[in-house]
Amino acid sequence: MKKIVIIDDEASICSSLTFALEDDYHVEATTDPEEGKRRIASVQPDLVLLDLKIGAVDGLRVLEDIKGLHPSLVVIMITAYGTISSSVEALQKGAYSYLTKPINMDELQTVIKQALHFKYLHEQVEQLSNELEKKYRYEELIGQSDGMQQVFKLIDKVRNVDSNVLITGESGTGKELVARAIHYSGKRKQQHLETVNCAAIPEHLLESELFGYEKGAFTGAVSSKDGKFQLANGGTIFLDEIGDMPLALQAKLLRVLQRREVTKLGSNSTQSLDVRVIAATNKDLEGAVREGEFREDLYFRLHVIPIHLPPLRERKEDLKLLISHLIKSFNKEMNTEVSGISKEAYRILSSYSYPGNIRELANILESSMVFASGATIEVEDLPLHLRSAKPQVKSGDSDLSAFVGLTLKELERQFILETLEYNDGHRKKTAEMLQISERSLRDKLKQYTLTET
Repeated sequence: MKKIVIIDDEASICSSLTFALEDDYHVEATTDPEEGKRRIASVQPDLVLLDLKIGAVDGLRVLEDIKGLHPSLVVIMITAYGTISSSVEALQKGAYSYLTKPINMDELQTVIKQALHFKYLHEQVEQLSNELEKKYRYEELIGQSDGMQQVFKLIDKVRNVDSNVLITGESGTGKELVARAIHYSGKRKQQHLETVNCAAIPEHLLESELFGYEKGAFTGAVSSKDGKFQLANGGTIFLDEIGDMPLALQAKLLRVLQRREVTKLGSNSTQSLDVRVIAATNKDLEGAVREGEFREDLYFRLHVIPIHLPPLRERKEDLKLLISHLIKSFNKEMNTEVSGISKEAYRILSSYSYPGNIRELANILESSMVFASGATIEVEDLPLHLRSAKPQVKSGDSDLSAFVGLTLKELERQFILETLEYNDGHRKKTAEMLQISERSLRDKLKQYTLTET
């Protein structure tokens, strides 16, 4: 049963309201505003009926105290005929609505039902926002590597500011996930996030998609339509693959970002904008600027806060976490019960360079889980191009670039430790794999103060 607290200086009003509502709600009433605030703290009601004038006490002051301690609490003001202006002020201070005395009980019941439904919808929005924040911030962005920790720190710093963000990284690294994490964990999370893939929309349609158009602006424009910027007003627009935007359209985008206003195609009027802009690209925009393929002024306008996503081959320490997360996700989607991956299959996956990054890893695992006959993904379940590939190490290979700067001693120490872990601490197998004696391995372990297992 929903709970209501009534605060009114007339005992007769408290009694009549309690009588009218007690069949449908748990009601507590008081003529003392201080006692009313104490009951709100203890009862945690769903709604408060508050008199605008409680003896010598200003109900607006009580309203401010209540909303200060309980911002989401729904408060309906009760007012006399001569204080309508004060009721408007009450609405500005956070009251849901107001009722005039003498109170019509049918109107009271209707307003209370509407207010409680409003409270329910507000809570649903908050819940969905929290779920979206959790999904895009904590569940989808996986990584313990230094590169990903830096990304997480940047997301925390920029999520509640309005500065433009440029996300760079190869295809499949999760640039859209970062954009969503910024939006859904920030102050604009209850507003729209509009996404535009600048590479997927034909050039002649991209302008109308971004800025909208009026009826008759071009052949086929049978009605007016808002663009993505208008739809994102108050929220965020994510311009994916911004490096593929045509030069002519770049100039128009620059004007929108500079003036914070947009004009529909075929219109002479402008609309003011309050939009947070996040852009992303897999291209070298600095190089594109030098080649005259991207406007320098637009680049600097977008490049206020840069966030770079490292490719998967440079964050192999996150591979186990990613594999575990993706297997769990696909188990839910595909109604499967795959528990993990065999050591040999993992060895193949860990030696692969992933030109398609996390998106490619997800495709590999999804395919492997379809073919897996048991609870574990085996080598034979992996795609053919992985099974037939032989590890290759060549000069300048990017898989070795992460080790540049390490001493040979440190490189040897890391390699021994990794091999030992691969063999579950079994020293004989480790020595055989390294093609050294067990005694030499033991000496190395002592030398590098590695823990023997």
